[in-house]
Parts: sequence; C-alpha cells; structure tokens
Amino acid sequence: MSKTGRFLGIPYDFRAPTWSRMRQRWWNPEDRRVFTPKMFGWGWDVNLYELLRRLGLAGRG
Repeated sequence: MSKTGRFLGIPYDFRAPTWSRMRQRWWNPEDRRVFTPKMFGWGWDVNLYELLRRLGLAGRG
C-alpha cells in the first residue's frame, strides 16, 4: 500500500508529519480549499486561514 492516496474517495497520508506539511494543510493563504487532505491519517483537515478569510476575519492572501 502507498503512503499517500485515496481509499473509497477519502484521502490518506501516512508519511511522518512535518512542520511544512502542517502549515500547508492548516494555514495556507494560497489554497482556497477549506478542507484539505489530512496531514497524517485518513480524512480531511481544515485550512483555518481560508475559513477565517471566508468569515471576513482574515485579510486576503
């Protein structure tokens, strides 16, 4: 089995977590998705920057 991919349409990533990937998934002004593939595990994480931007609480990226 691959360390990253999709199973039943749900993304997974079983690589060791890194600070870079954590920032990319949880606070990424350049990504307009609210839900991003999970940094580690199966499912989705929330791009908090994009969520706050949509609520009008964060500036434009």
